[in-house]
Amino acid sequence: MTYRIYLVEDDKNLNLVLSSYLEKEGWHVQPFFNGEDAMKNISNPPDLWILDIMLPDIDGYQLIKEIKDASPHIPVIFISARDADIDRVLGLELGSDDYLAKPFLPRELVIRARNLLERFYHKKPYTIYNLPPYTINESSRIVKLEDETIDLTSKEYELLLYFAKNPNIALSREQILNHIWGSDYFGSDRVVDDLVRRLRKKVPKLDIETIYGYGYRVNKR
Repeated sequence: MTYRIYLVEDDKNLNLVLSSYLEKEGWHVQPFFNGEDAMKNISNPPDLWILDIMLPDIDGYQLIKEIKDASPHIPVIFISARDADIDRVLGLELGSDDYLAKPFLPRELVIRARNLLERFYHKKPYTIYNLPPYTINESSRIVKLEDETIDLTSKEYELLLYFAKNPNIALSREQILNHIWGSDYFGSDRVVDDLVRRLRKKVPKLDIETIYGYGYRVNKR
């Protein structure tokens, strides 16, 4: 399948190199060299955004807020020369689906992009899951509480769906980390706790039990 990717990177040489690698996969890449030009195209979303955090005008954090407001289910990969844990956590909290610290091999970005695209768009049978009082429509990725639609980021949705498919089962932090971020994620499992905290705020009626020293379990009665 031909996917459309928006690549926002102000370093022109790096932008050209990364675009070349991504296009070799048969994907259409639209490069942007500043945040302002990228902002103008938010209303015409791609299948995947790749954002540099440090841009000369509008930074990646401001961009992702606008992107997620307009298209909350479009996946985003952050790239940055800063490798601080706070940047990773803040990026994930704002809705990014992966984070790559510079310098990185272009091939690694391709692999991460492919994994995200397959996870988000690969055709498979869907169903509706019930975690009373919430319902999750896997086809439309819509979560509802009665007639109210719950607005979740892509990561929050993936975690909720994972819980829905494994009710009353103790899931370790490592299992959750591997399922949501992939086995090639090299970061702290603290991102799991942060994601659970945010999900609890949005679905407060769900019984998400903390299993201290291990992970979490959703109790479905």
